[in-house]
Amino acid sequence: MSILINKNTKLVIQGITGRDGSFHAAKMKAYGTNVVAGVSPGKGGQKVEGIPVFHTVEDAVKETGANTSILFIPAPLAADAVLEASEAGIELVIVISEGVPTLDMVKITPYLKKNGTKLIGSNCPGLISPEESLVGILPGNIFLKGNVGLMSRSGTLTYEMVNQLTTNGLGQSTCVGIGGDPVAGLYYQELLQLFQDDPETEAIVLIGEIGGDAEERAARYIQDHITKPVVAFIAGQTAPPGKRMGHAGAIISSGSGTAEEKITAFEQVGVPVARTPGEIPELLKKLMEK
Repeated sequence: MSILINKNTKLVIQGITGRDGSFHAAKMKAYGTNVVAGVSPGKGGQKVEGIPVFHTVEDAVKETGANTSILFIPAPLAADAVLEASEAGIELVIVISEGVPTLDMVKITPYLKKNGTKLIGSNCPGLISPEESLVGILPGNIFLKGNVGLMSRSGTLTYEMVNQLTTNGLGQSTCVGIGGDPVAGLYYQELLQLFQDDPETEAIVLIGEIGGDAEERAARYIQDHITKPVVAFIAGQTAPPGKRMGHAGAIISSGSGTAEEKITAFEQVGVPVARTPGEIPELLKKLMEK
């Protein structure tokens, strides 16, 4: 099993005729993802990597039954593209674009809720259910099919963590890069529940980072709702207060959002926190053996 995407996912790529869109279209298709359509206004009728291109998402959905979309759209236009996908009936939208204005994300959130559209991102690497479907820019060769669910605010740290898991024989059910922006789509609580409800996910890895209180809220949610083993890692443990560390959401202010506060929140509810990525596999194995 997996969450959010699987072999039945029908993917449409918005911005497929651009440099990044066409490059990753080829990568996703080669991995085995069922890429059924691309969208590029004014370029309908073309093909990219054998994938038919449509003028609008509505046309793509009508012709192909696409249910998932990924955006390779310039940041100022990304919110409108998300809304277009949502109004066309797309169930899950993944936004790779970095630098999407926060207010744009705030404005579209109520519409997505009204339409029942799930969102991942913006500013994220996407997600993968190994050997089933890859929707994003993740390097598919490092993933191994298995029973560990993973969610992460950091893209590159996701790859490091997955490499640690795979090297130690711990395969993954689904890995989700949620992105580091202050306003984003599906986050820890929603993903934790999806993994909790997935019968083949046996354990969960949560990768957090400094800034905000999402990890603290996740810790409380784990205590009240999650029965499966969870292991965490918090990036930015040596970051100085007030220093922005890459992500828009990774900023410590007024003494809140520090790594130590997040680590304490997890440890108080019985979630072990690795001090380095290399500790994750051993912690997982110990929990899964209980």
